Amino acid sequence: MKILVCISHVPDTTSKINFTENDTKFDTNGVQFVINPNDEFGLTRAMWFKEKQGATVHVVNVGGPETEPTLRKALAIGADEAIRVNTTATDGFSVAKQLANVVKEGGYDLVIAGRESIDYNGGMVPGMVAKLTGANFVNTCINLEVNEDKVTAVREIDGGKETVSTSLPLVIGGQKGLVEESDLRIPNMRGIMQARSKPLNVKEPVDASAETQTTNFEKPAPKGAVKLVDSVDELVNLLHNEAKVI
Repeated sequence: MKILVCISHVPDTTSKINFTENDTKFDTNGVQFVINPNDEFGLTRAMWFKEKQGATVHVVNVGGPETEPTLRKALAIGADEAIRVNTTATDGFSVAKQLANVVKEGGYDLVIAGRESIDYNGGMVPGMVAKLTGANFVNTCINLEVNEDKVTAVREIDGGKETVSTSLPLVIGGQKGLVEESDLRIPNMRGIMQARSKPLNVKEPVDASAETQTTNFEKPAPKGAVKLVDSVDELVNLLHNEAKVI
């Protein structure tokens, strides 16, 4: 089985976020970047398939040279090969077009993507990749088992879980639950040294127009000051008349 894991290069959630050029550009100065958490769950599951079933695992990112340390980390975790599509990730459709081209050229059986990235939270890419490649698609996936070309997947739905049967080729949008957080892997020294000799291939992009444009960014409004109350009656009055939640 040949697996492609889509890796997004995203800011660490502890980073302080700022914008430049009249709030139209994200300011990357001083920001630490990491593997998108939803993608990291998927990569860990792919490593299980590699170790238990002999799968080949490649990782891919759409972005400039600045994303290569994130791909190298994925290689250090255990991926066999990395691919960087040499273009800026402008919107979900253009990214999906680049990824779909990689999938078609590589002949992958299973594509594991995060259901969304934690930077823009678009949640569009996995479904569009499935459509563009003609593969089956399971979103919000929290468990995945593959037996030859037969697949059993569990996905999260409102109020519960749904178990579905499908077949390869398959694209999934994975999330927390695909593996346990305790199973996530930290690269060790051996993995880091091996990653230096693993291939990181740079592909030039195919033609793909962006279908959306970002006009500006806006930070959430600052939280109001805390009010301390001395009695239950005063608390009820504030919740009813000011907060209007009761």
